[in-house]
Amino acid sequence: MEKPTLHIRHVNLARGFRGGERQTLLLIEALARIDDDQMTIAQSLLCRRDSPMREALVSLDIGVTLIDADHALAGHSHHDRHPPKATLTHAHEAKAVHWAWVERRLHGTPYLLTRRVPQPVKDKRFNRWTYRGAAMAVAISSVIENHLRERNWCPVTRIPSVLSGQPSDASRVEALRERFAGRRVIGHIGALVDRHKGQRVLIEAARRLRETHPDVCFLLLGEGDDGAALKTESADLDNVIWEGFQPNVGDYLEIMTLFAFPSRNEGLGSTLLDAMDHGVSIVASDVDGIPDLIEHDVSGLLVPPADPDALTAALTALLEDPARRQRLATTASQRLSAFTPDAMATAYRCVYRRLAGG
Repeated sequence: MEKPTLHIRHVNLARGFRGGERQTLLLIEALARIDDDQMTIAQSLLCRRDSPMREALVSLDIGVTLIDADHALAGHSHHDRHPPKATLTHAHEAKAVHWAWVERRLHGTPYLLTRRVPQPVKDKRFNRWTYRGAAMAVAISSVIENHLRERNWCPVTRIPSVLSGQPSDASRVEALRERFAGRRVIGHIGALVDRHKGQRVLIEAARRLRETHPDVCFLLLGEGDDGAALKTESADLDNVIWEGFQPNVGDYLEIMTLFAFPSRNEGLGSTLLDAMDHGVSIVASDVDGIPDLIEHDVSGLLVPPADPDALTAALTALLEDPARRQRLATTASQRLSAFTPDAMATAYRCVYRRLAGG
């Protein structure tokens, strides 16, 4: 007897490639690995024609159909060149939610959405329509889950973001170790957008540690709107290195003594999971979804956001206590089994099957 097919149409209309897009791809790839003896899981991705996700999916070669849509009103016609009508639409960001709502109005396809940002959904008419039309809203952290439950617009569950399994190459790691020989590296990975990631707080910490810990350097990976301004503001600091976007972040994580994450707001902070996966102890802001991942002085240190004094003190404490660093990193790595792509895919598969009627 032929197994029934559950067709999931993922929708992500973002222009760039950030955490939400990485998580979308991790989910698609992990779902493709599932061997379900009761049903076949088919997948398609509707995205912009210039989306970086396209190249990544083509390289994976896992049989996911790509559909063009540059805005929420595109990609709704079901021609022969498109895959069969989807069982469910999965909207992975705000514009995708609008697309899914239109698709449901036009073709009756039920949809679920994943909410990744910690700010409460604004109580506007269109937001009420699109969330009340959803069969389920998935929150990636407890703070987002609480906001959604307070709105009470649709059923809510929580499935966290996951580590991306950043690989490392021994020869590249060795080259980086030689480059930073004699120095302890405090690393940071994130978009250079201070209102979100708080790099100015990190610059202040670097300014204070330059005199007390001259062997320490701050290595920041990423690009963003504030990049030029941040580089100008730190031009007098010889202990701050702006490395730009790097595809091989796993190599850099291998040479870090500490990972600093002074975000001002954060849905969850999945980059922290990659730091844990590489055994790097963490100092992060006690804000939004980050405490879902970091328990203070158990799996990392938490400090108030926008507080350079507290960040400097926490970094100093760990720089001067290698045993404590190792204890925090070991405990953090032991908690990673709940934050793998396969765990996320299994949780979403249960949601999909429930929404599709079992």
